[in-house]
Amino acid sequence: MKRKAVLFDLDGTLLDTLEDLCDSVNRVLAARGFPIHPLDAYRYYVGDGAATLFRRVLPENQNGDEMVQNCLLDFREDYGRNWNVKTKPYPGIEELLDALTERGIQMTVLSNKPDETTKKCIEGLLPRWKFAPVLGQREGVPKKPDPAGVTEITETLGLHPSAFLYLGDTGTDMRTATAAGMFPVGALWGFRTEEELTETGARALIREPLELLLYLEG
Repeated sequence: MKRKAVLFDLDGTLLDTLEDLCDSVNRVLAARGFPIHPLDAYRYYVGDGAATLFRRVLPENQNGDEMVQNCLLDFREDYGRNWNVKTKPYPGIEELLDALTERGIQMTVLSNKPDETTKKCIEGLLPRWKFAPVLGQREGVPKKPDPAGVTEITETLGLHPSAFLYLGDTGTDMRTATAAGMFPVGALWGFRTEEELTETGARALIREPLELLLYLEG
């Protein structure tokens, strides 16, 4: 069947956010006297929400609930001021969005980033294109790989999941797409490896954004 919509992950798929995330988290850690981490380590730390991120980066004997919550408060303040210092769309993303728009393909975003920040990223760095709905992590809604957010999107757009391509860069995304009944496409320019994407259910892998157009016909 012909695909009618694309669901995008945000970090590692549409936007290269890794350096700003790394810098912000490292500032929070350093301010509390904890070890910081190299950029590449954050490819595996991020993707499952900020609370999980801090449980991964804090020392094992310091990652209890109270410390995680305190670090989250500091992180939200710091990242809120510095989220777009180095963050930018990946090469080829703008051309892909133009091509999808020209073809009348609906575009939507689902992220484990907080909802307000997700919307800020789209509005600030990809303002020329229509994404609807744009959903981040919200209280009371399970985060990916739970398909709750995907179900909300399909119901909002009135489309069956099989009408969607789901483009993401992590195993979490591939599991989400599979659980929801969408066609999972792995973005090889993102944060994780080809092996992870394949092992978690990717049915296609692409190295350049415009390659996604090959899968619109189903």
